[in-house]
Amino acid sequence: MNREELEALRAKVSCEAVLERAGYQLDVKESTRRAIKYRHGSNIIIVTHEGRGWFDPLGDEKGDVFALVMFLDRSPFPPAAEAVASLIGFQLSRPEWKCQRTSGPVEDIVERWRNRRTPSPGTSAWRYLCWERLIPSVIVRQAIREGLLREGPFGSMWAAHLDRHSQVVGWEERGPEWRGFSTGGSKVLFRLGPGDASRLCVTEAAIDAMSLAALEGSREGTLYLSTGGGWSPATDAALCQLAVRPGLTLVAATDANSQGDVYAERLRVLAEASGFDWQRLRPAAGDWNEVLQNRDKERRKRKMEKKMRPAACAPVASREASPGQGRPLTPPDARPADREGS
Repeated sequence: MNREELEALRAKVSCEAVLERAGYQLDVKESTRRAIKYRHGSNIIIVTHEGRGWFDPLGDEKGDVFALVMFLDRSPFPPAAEAVASLIGFQLSRPEWKCQRTSGPVEDIVERWRNRRTPSPGTSAWRYLCWERLIPSVIVRQAIREGLLREGPFGSMWAAHLDRHSQVVGWEERGPEWRGFSTGGSKVLFRLGPGDASRLCVTEAAIDAMSLAALEGSREGTLYLSTGGGWSPATDAALCQLAVRPGLTLVAATDANSQGDVYAERLRVLAEASGFDWQRLRPAAGDWNEVLQNRDKERRKRKMEKKMRPAACAPVASREASPGQGRPLTPPDARPADREGS
């Protein structure tokens, strides 16, 4: 299937239809218009984005209708796409729950963004990004210079999504106890790096985009992007708009799970349709921030081992040099400093 056919399937088949086919039951009491809960035994799936998205509240899995079939059936993408196609025209056992919320005016979004201060050393957002997520301060400062970060409420940070005119149209919200997207905002793309880049690295979260930039040392000519954990028509249009430059390399730096593979497949289709290079950059852990944190742990471990190495040798030396245990390690007239040096 080409990209247009996949987009048509995504628009026609709801995640709720997939769940009903799989035997999941609607939990009416715990559902809202924005989050519809389905249960199957101890398994729970929350449907979002008017039936176009979902996530597992007991795990890390999330995505669109294709990712849902791959998750439930443990199948690769091609048969999952065929399974979705078989559900065209499927009638839910109840009317679909329509979300009444609409996107807020652009002026309101911009004003709310401007009213928030930028992070600085010691603020809640700075501590969250640099201390908890271990993103180097040089990368955080770069994002601040490019106007991409704001202090959110309750210790969270906001990461801006920009349209083709570099205007803020929404933002990712991440914090120790919170993850979401701006109410009334639009998911387009978080963009860190030069606008005329010849290499586009697409991740699923702004924190992953900043983490990958840190791991690569903000590679020259690279624009680090985030879709915000979703793939809206505006996101697709923005990627197509970026993909018009010749000599471009599109890098699918999405998560190392089934949803990440689905997104990588979309990017491959886009790259082939546009006639430029495509690469799959798969994190060695679940996502790029986890890779970054693992690297920091390894550095700390090596530093501790190096620090402890002399201390580990000290007891052996002291036993060998103890009174009455054979010849001394140094001449009797050696100074203490000489003994320490030896």
